[in-house]
Amino acid sequence: MKKTVVLVILFVLPIVVYLFFASGVNNFGKLATLTEQVNELNSTDIKFQDNITILGFLGNNLESKKGNAFNLNQKIYKRFHEFNDFQFVMVMPKGTEEKVSELKDELSNLADVSKWKFVYADDNEIQDLFLSLQTDTQLDADMGSKYVFIIDKDRNLRGRTDDEEEGTKYGFNTNSVADLNNKMEDDVKIILAEYRLALKKNNANRQ
Repeated sequence: MKKTVVLVILFVLPIVVYLFFASGVNNFGKLATLTEQVNELNSTDIKFQDNITILGFLGNNLESKKGNAFNLNQKIYKRFHEFNDFQFVMVMPKGTEEKVSELKDELSNLADVSKWKFVYADDNEIQDLFLSLQTDTQLDADMGSKYVFIIDKDRNLRGRTDDEEEGTKYGFNTNSVADLNNKMEDDVKIILAEYRLALKKNNANRQ
């Protein structure tokens, strides 16, 4: 029995991991860089640089965005949160700390929430950050958005330029389980595979 387990770990697991990453790469290739040098938030120690970030804006009316957070948690976060240098950053207006604490408690019943990062900023800084993404959407009146965005380790917004429905796809609609399942999941696979392959190449070059 022990030998079987060892053989599975040595031979089967690497194949599964390879297929996991290859499926995303084969479907869409490399994600396009849509916007370079997205702003950092000065009011927090949490940084986009050198991290793969899922960036979201839940706004003042957190009750109306709880469903969005749960969709994202179940469809994306739980699947990918164990990867290194990967974080979920939700930018919140100041004054929402108590509501966020309640949301984190609820999310913690479903998954380890250590990579859910909630940061607080004033409205002007939130607006400046959102505008630096240069997307085709806007924040709502509560400083929130139903969309989340993929930011790479160089602070570039990554997405699609040839989406069959939207043309240029800047972000993912967290109201839509289909968008998270059918598009965001693949795109997160691609960005993780990109850095994994780059790491392997760098290690090989050093050898």
